[in-house]
Amino acid sequence: MPGQHPHTAGRAVSGGQDDSEVTGSALQGGGLSWRARAALFLATSAFACPLANAVAHAQAAGVATAGMSISAIEVMQLAVFVGVTGAALLSAIVLIRERARTSADNVELRSRLADINAALRRSEALLNLRDQRLVVWAAENKKPELIGTLPVESGAPEDRAAFLAFGRWLMPRSAAALEHAVAGLREKAKHFDLVIESQAGAPLEVHGRKSAAHVLVRFVSLSETQRSQARLKIENQRLAADHDTMIGLLDALNMPAWLRSEDGRLKWVNRAYADAVEAESAEAAVREAKEFLGGQARDAIAAQHKTHPVFEQSLSTVIEGDRRVFAVTDFAGADGSAGLACDISAIETVRTEYERTVRSHADTLDQLNTAVAIFDTDEKLRFFNQAFQKLWGLDSGFLHSAPDNALLLDRLRSSGKIAEQPEWRRWKEGLLGAYRAVESQEHWWHLPDGKTIRVVANPQPKGGVTWVFENLTEKMDLESRYQTAVRVQGETLDNLAEGVAVFGPDGRLRLSNPAFAKLWGLSGDAAKPNVHVSAIRDLCDRQAADSPWPGFVAAITGFDDERRDRHGQTELNNGNVLSYAIIPLPNGQVMMTFVDVTDSVNVERALKDKNEALQKSDQLKNEFVQHVSYELRSPLTNIIGFTELLSLPATGPLTQKQREYVEHVGSSSSVLLTIVNDILDLATVDAGIMQLDISEVHVDRTIAAAAELVADRLEEHSIRLEVDAAAAPKTFHGDEIRVRQILYNLLSNAANYAPEASTIRLTCRHLADGVEFSVHDDGPGMPPDLLDSVFRRFEPRANGGRRRGAGLGLSIVKSFVELHGGSVRIETGKDKGTTVICTFPDMPGIRAAAE
Repeated sequence: MPGQHPHTAGRAVSGGQDDSEVTGSALQGGGLSWRARAALFLATSAFACPLANAVAHAQAAGVATAGMSISAIEVMQLAVFVGVTGAALLSAIVLIRERARTSADNVELRSRLADINAALRRSEALLNLRDQRLVVWAAENKKPELIGTLPVESGAPEDRAAFLAFGRWLMPRSAAALEHAVAGLREKAKHFDLVIESQAGAPLEVHGRKSAAHVLVRFVSLSETQRSQARLKIENQRLAADHDTMIGLLDALNMPAWLRSEDGRLKWVNRAYADAVEAESAEAAVREAKEFLGGQARDAIAAQHKTHPVFEQSLSTVIEGDRRVFAVTDFAGADGSAGLACDISAIETVRTEYERTVRSHADTLDQLNTAVAIFDTDEKLRFFNQAFQKLWGLDSGFLHSAPDNALLLDRLRSSGKIAEQPEWRRWKEGLLGAYRAVESQEHWWHLPDGKTIRVVANPQPKGGVTWVFENLTEKMDLESRYQTAVRVQGETLDNLAEGVAVFGPDGRLRLSNPAFAKLWGLSGDAAKPNVHVSAIRDLCDRQAADSPWPGFVAAITGFDDERRDRHGQTELNNGNVLSYAIIPLPNGQVMMTFVDVTDSVNVERALKDKNEALQKSDQLKNEFVQHVSYELRSPLTNIIGFTELLSLPATGPLTQKQREYVEHVGSSSSVLLTIVNDILDLATVDAGIMQLDISEVHVDRTIAAAAELVADRLEEHSIRLEVDAAAAPKTFHGDEIRVRQILYNLLSNAANYAPEASTIRLTCRHLADGVEFSVHDDGPGMPPDLLDSVFRRFEPRANGGRRRGAGLGLSIVKSFVELHGGSVRIETGKDKGTTVICTFPDMPGIRAAAE
């Protein structure tokens, strides 16, 4: 527009531009970009310059156009307008092109930015997996950054400080190697790849790399296969280190050592080996195959290795012209062998001389009759002669095992070789004080076998004690034995409650104790030694009406040709009963013993009298019960018959109450009849006249019959009977009626104690030698104190039962089962139910009576 400022026009054009974001080239602060401004400047110049030149020429020529008056200012304004318009048009074109290019650049940049963001997320996801962790140092002085995590089983801590303290969670060797590698990476840019092991035993791979700006250490958790390989690598590193250590140790030893390959050739030797074979170096000894041992020794080692991997023996070889003895140890493995030799030449020389001296000394001491034993400073037995072993009668193996002195004394004590001391420990400590003494000590031992030993303990200058045991028993032995025997015998006999008298072959009394004289009422003078048996017989005959002393005299004086032990019993006039025994002794002597058994005899008599009374009472009871039972059976039969007759419709109608009374009378009469029959059966068994009708018992039929008899009682209480006869035989030998009665009593007893709506289990199975019936109920069970009386008669036990009977059911069962030669047992417990088990033999042996 005329008069519009160029800058305003430029702003207008610029104001029509799209406000979309242009990354890197958009208008900033309302101005144009550098490209738009340059284009606008060039366009304005191109259009303004021709117009200005035209106006100048017109003015100079003074041209005037008719009918048209145009001033110079208008011409310039027109030129400026045209120039501005062209510049605006050109600028718009340039801006449109610039906008299109910028939009394309923005699209490309957004695509690249999206790809970079996706790659970044993928990288972060990969780095944050629980199988690796990165430690990144961005600069030398900055703290490292940790990325990712490791599995819990690796033992690596999550905490940053704890993780960077490698020594806390890695094995010491792995931690040291990692610290050294990280230091080399950061300081000298030395890349590394390690396999380390955590204290939890998990192997990890560690890779260290350094770029221009970062130092990275990556910890990678391994798969199972990689772990196995890593463990093998760690084990290989460990074995390699141990191998180097062992090789270094062997090379430092002053003993020849060597390694051989599988074919027996030398593979490695140490410095001492090279010196022994006079080689320049160990490598030269291996290269030249210089052998340390001779061919015969090597053959012996090879022969030993065929049966045993370890060879241990002293071998001789020539070293620097001298023959020396070496203790050679050679081990053969799967891939070769290793050996070590220790020079024992000096030791062997000293040992040979020492053994020669000791052998000569031992030969000398073995010829002595005096027992000698030598103990060293540790109180261990180092030498003993034959007289010592013979004196104590000890096992040669025990003596050669070098027992200590205290153990030897304990052994002598336990075997009764030396006398028991009142204070054994103090006595033994005083005796062993010889090891700390300077002067010799002398003791006298009186052994239990009567020997008297003079014991001399002689301390040795270099420690230890030589013990000398001198036997001085020739005269003292017999006297000591005799006095001891007399004293012990006298004390023993005098304190016996049993009367003892010993007579010689001449019939005279050798010895007796006070109990003998007291039992027979003899005075002290009458029972003195050397009194003839006839004088004692005259005094003793007065004490008993039926005196046994004539037989005693015949046995003592030898008129009875048969010398044998005799036993008997006699009663004195005062009521005392004596039990006697006559025992012949060597040298024609006879010993007589008397024991007062009055109390025992009186008790025995009382028991016999009581037993006879009990038997008579029991017989009377059985006769009474049997008589009463027979007397009760007849009226019971009438009662039952009339009760059944009343129940018949033909008798006449009964009211409901009368019918209930009749039924109650009938059931009570049946129960009473059952009790009477049981009593009669038991009486028959006790009398020994019960006879069983042995035949083939059909198991199924017998079980069904017993179950039918008890069916009403089970149905009354909703109790189910479960029969298991799958393992039962079809038949067995027995009295079918009695077996059915046994099962009926067992089921009735179980029904009495089984809970309402429970199950009773009857099981029958075949045994190797018979048949077993068992009945189980889930009742309250029996306490242990009732098991002893469960089979007793007339002892009803309520114990949670519904009915209180006469207590004969299980007695009948036990009696009939034992008549078959079987047995009954009960398995029960409180709140565990009760199981009664009856066992019948295949071929019953009928007993005369059952308990």
